Amino acid sequence: MSNRRDFLKKASLAGAAAIAAPGLVSASQKDDQYLPDDGDAKKILFQGDSITDGGRSFDKDWNHVYGQGYAYLITARINFDYPGRDYQFFNRGISGNTVNDLAARWQKDTLDIKPDVLSILVGINDTHRAIMQADKAAADNFGNVYEQLLTQTLAVLPNTKLVLLEPFILPVGVLKGNAELWTSEVQKRQVIVKTLAQKFNAIYVPLQDAFNKATQKAKADHWIWDGIHPMPAGHELIAREWLKAVKKL
Repeated sequence: MSNRRDFLKKASLAGAAAIAAPGLVSASQKDDQYLPDDGDAKKILFQGDSITDGGRSFDKDWNHVYGQGYAYLITARINFDYPGRDYQFFNRGISGNTVNDLAARWQKDTLDIKPDVLSILVGINDTHRAIMQADKAAADNFGNVYEQLLTQTLAVLPNTKLVLLEPFILPVGVLKGNAELWTSEVQKRQVIVKTLAQKFNAIYVPLQDAFNKATQKAKADHWIWDGIHPMPAGHELIAREWLKAVKKL
């Protein structure tokens, strides 16, 4: 994490092609060993990229299996507030993942777990790659693959409730020099995620507006240190917005 953070601080936008790459290869080669089996317990799965990953472990170490981000905060709070309910939580976020990376591991890391609630946050790495490669078709590909994943999931697990989180940025860190382009690209994916949430009757968790409003209370880098990855306060913001949206369940 420290090496990755040092890299990002030093990178210019033009040289930021590896924003998520340092952890991509090593993370994708790891096999998750944490797969609890508590019979009929309700399963809640967090799926996504580094923001969901949160530095989690890939073993049975209970100190680290949920990472250090919003997934951990949500897990801790629900387990505390509802100790009599039988819930299992899984974190399968992997740093650097795009929606195509999720598709490549969807069977093992999603369908095989058979979640009752599937929470997905993805899109920022897709945004980054589109910018670096000037790929005008990238947003369409993002939407098509994302829709395929949701369709596949409900075909196999028709009772699974979907929770789709809006990708977000703030104009600090490596984004600061080209914030307009980043905003334009991430907005395309924000529209796609919201549209998919409506189409699949999913719970939609809006986050961009929440982060924008948060900057009225403190500077942007209090919430997101590099424009992409949340600070502790930013992860708490995500957790609160998630819990507010999912409360109806």
